[in-house]
Order: sequence, then C-alpha cells, then structure tokens
Amino acid sequence: MPRPLLFSRFGASAVALGLFATPAWAQDAGRASLDGPLAAPPPLPTPGDLPVPADIPELAPDDDDPIGRRFVEPPPVPEAPRGLGTVVEREQNAAFAGAPLTLDEALELAAANNPTLVQARAQVQGTLGLAVEAGLWPNPVFRYIGEQIGVDREGETDTPGEFQGATLTQEFVTADKRDLSRAKFLQRTRVAEWAAVSQQWRVCNDVRVHFYQALGAKETVAIREDLLKAAEDAVVTAREQWNLGQATRSDLHLANVALQEARLNLLMAENDYLEQFQTLAALIGLPLETGAVVGELDGESAEIDFEQVYREYLDEAPQVIMARQKLREDQITLKRELVEPIPNVFVEAGSGYNFEALETTGTASVRFDIPIFDRNQGNIRRAEADLVRQRREIQRTEMLLRRELATQYRIYLTARQHVEQFAEVILPEARAAYKNQLDAYAEDRQQWPEVLIVQRSYFDLRQQYVTNLVALRTSETLIRGYLLHDGLNVPAPLPPGHLDVTAQPR
Repeated sequence: MPRPLLFSRFGASAVALGLFATPAWAQDAGRASLDGPLAAPPPLPTPGDLPVPADIPELAPDDDDPIGRRFVEPPPVPEAPRGLGTVVEREQNAAFAGAPLTLDEALELAAANNPTLVQARAQVQGTLGLAVEAGLWPNPVFRYIGEQIGVDREGETDTPGEFQGATLTQEFVTADKRDLSRAKFLQRTRVAEWAAVSQQWRVCNDVRVHFYQALGAKETVAIREDLLKAAEDAVVTAREQWNLGQATRSDLHLANVALQEARLNLLMAENDYLEQFQTLAALIGLPLETGAVVGELDGESAEIDFEQVYREYLDEAPQVIMARQKLREDQITLKRELVEPIPNVFVEAGSGYNFEALETTGTASVRFDIPIFDRNQGNIRRAEADLVRQRREIQRTEMLLRRELATQYRIYLTARQHVEQFAEVILPEARAAYKNQLDAYAEDRQQWPEVLIVQRSYFDLRQQYVTNLVALRTSETLIRGYLLHDGLNVPAPLPPGHLDVTAQPR
C-alpha cells in the first residue's frame, strides 16, 4: 500500500535534512548481514514510554473500546480579548460610534476653531498697531515756569517771584522719519499677513493628510474584520474536519492561534483609527467623539510634474512671497536708518507775567542735536547686513523648497506607481488566484490550509494597496499645498510683547 502523500513529503524532507539518523541496531544488523544471519532488532517501545500531550484524556484500564472509536473532545476555542466579540455579533464597530465626518466638514470646522489661525490673525493686528504708532507725531510738551517764588522785596514778603508763566514745546520730525517708520511696519504687516496665509495652508494640509490617514485606518479595520471572519471560519472548518478525523490537534491549536492573532490585529487597527481620528480632532480644535470618516481614498487625479510645480512655487509659495516681502521691509529699514542722523527740531514758545517789570512777557527757543559723534553708524551697518542676509534668504528658501519637493516627489512617484500596478495587475491577479482556490476547495480538489495561505496573501496585498493610497494622497496634498504642514505649531514670526514695544518704534 502506498504511503500517504503527507508522510511521503515529510519523510523525504526529513531524510534530506538528516533528521532521521540510522539507528545503531540497524548499523549492526547491516554488518551482521554480511557476515552471517541477520540480528534481531531491539523491541519496540511500549505505549507508556511515549510522551502524551496533557490535554488528551487517558483511557481507563478497564476500557475495552476499540482505538479510533472513542470520541476525544477538541481543544477549546480561546475567549475573545476584552471588548471584542465576533464580527458577526457586532452590528456596528465601536470605533465608529460618533457622528460621521466628511473632509469638507473637517476643513470648515478647522477654519473656525483651530487656535493657531486666531493667533496668526492677532499677529497681523499687532503688527498693524505698531505701524499706526510709528507714524504718529510726538505730543507737545507743556511746561510751567515760576522764577524766584517767595522772594522778599522792600515792603513785601512772600512775593510770587520774578516771573510766572508757561511754555509749550513741540518736536518737528524731519526727513519724513515717521512716514518711513510707518511704511516699514506696514510692510512688516504684509509679512505677517503672508505668515497667516502660510498657517492656513499648514492647517488645511494637516487636516487633509490626517483625514486621509484616518480613511486608510478605517479601510484597515475593514480588512482586519474580513480576516477575523476568515479566521473564525477556519476554526469552524478545522473542528468539522476534526469530527471527521481529517484534522489533528495541531491543526486545531494553530487555528486557535490564527484566530487570536486576527482578533488582536483588529483591536490594533481600531486603536490606530482612534489615534488618527483624535489627531484630526486636535487639528480641528474641538474634542470630537470618535466617529466614522466618510470619503474615498482612491480616485483619478492629475499627474504632477516636478519642474512645473517648482516654477509655481517660485511665483506662488507663501514661503517665497514672505521672504520677498521681508526684503522690502529691510530696504525700507535701511532708508529709515540713513535719515536718522538728520536732527529733529524742538521749538518752544510761551508767555507769562514779569512781576518786576509789572508786564506780560513772552519766551521762545529753538534747539536741535548736532550729529558730530553719533551719526547712527552702527544701526546703518546692521541694516545693511540685514539686507544682504535677506537677499540670500530668498535664495535659501527657494533651494530648500526644491530639496523638500524632491523628497516628496520621490514618495509621490513611488506611491503612484504602486497604486497603478496594484489596481491594474496585482490585486486582480491575487483575487483571481483566491477565487480559483475557493473553487478548487469546493470541488474537493484543494486542501483548506492551502486556501488560507492564498487568502492571507490576498488580504496582505489589499493592506499594501491601502498603505500606498494613503502615501499617494499625503504626498499629493503636501506638494499641492506648498509643502506646508504642522498645523498646531505656533505661527512665526510672533510680534514682540508689550514689554518690548517702545512708545515710538522705528
């Protein structure tokens, strides 16, 4: 009688690996066959000498049932981890218990509630306030004058003094200093406005990216649920085969292990989705209850060209525009510092009563600084250095964008290539192979473990497809969003605090 196929394969593999060594008695028997009659082999081991698994019940001494006709209970199915029943028993996944959320709703909520957007708008208003203050003329100075009050004269004591009066002093700002100061801070306000635009892109990009990642996590949960259903079916099939004598206890134990792994993988996928949704809620700026994100990961999108996108960056990217606006501010700053040595004129005028002359008199004076020693040399040199630095800052920003674009473009190309091939070739082929295996099993031409191998491969490929879709949508969002992200970082640059603001900034 030929040996079963499984035994034949195992025996051939074991021999090839040297697992079955020739016993000493066989070697002795071989030698005896050359010299004389064959030697008798040693006695076979008794059943008591063989190890028996602890979960197999032993027969009673007086039990005379024929071997193979006594039913042995299979090992029990492990209990599900806490909070997880079978997928069939759950009408709705607990991870999606909250209200559904679309991408448009998430963007609208983020625009109204993200705290950094409010900070960015406040930064614009603060800088605009500096522009208002820097352009205001100085206030006049009122001065009361009383000379020799209380002096005694002949026939008088405690007199009002020699003179009682008042003066007004006004500073006249020359060389349009205040207009230049206001223009400087107005230009800084434009810089703050582009910083606010950059922050809006950061928030919107981050909301989109994490929405797509939440969609990917949701798809992963669905895949893990399908795998759990398959693992539950595998346990049922293995126990049915056990009842028919077509499965071993090892098969049942392995089915239990696969079931528990599928349960844990589903729990891990739900935990990942919870993380992604709550990260999205943090970017929105509201403590939302975890619910289902509603949208599609796959879909047609226009192909991105590297050089075309980079040219658009040079004309439209907020980072580049902000650097150019800052250059204009530094140019105005240099003009302002160059006219600082031109002195302002202080004019003082007043009147009063002269008690000696017994008549009303007036007073007037004009004064200004003479820039002999301090001609604002240090501040002019600093402004010139800032201007040179900012010109190079524009070039640095452009090159930094090109470097970051190259990195994201590589991720985009790789993800797009994988998505196209998975959608057109890999997944259809894997699906066809899985269907063929199921058909062969239904016709009793294939063993169930072989079907499970193809099934796991198919679901793994589905998971890879989802991962590549998320990478594609993430890279597309960042490339089309000028590579701006981190929507909860403090918008920069921040305006100085009230302790650093001078009464007349320049």
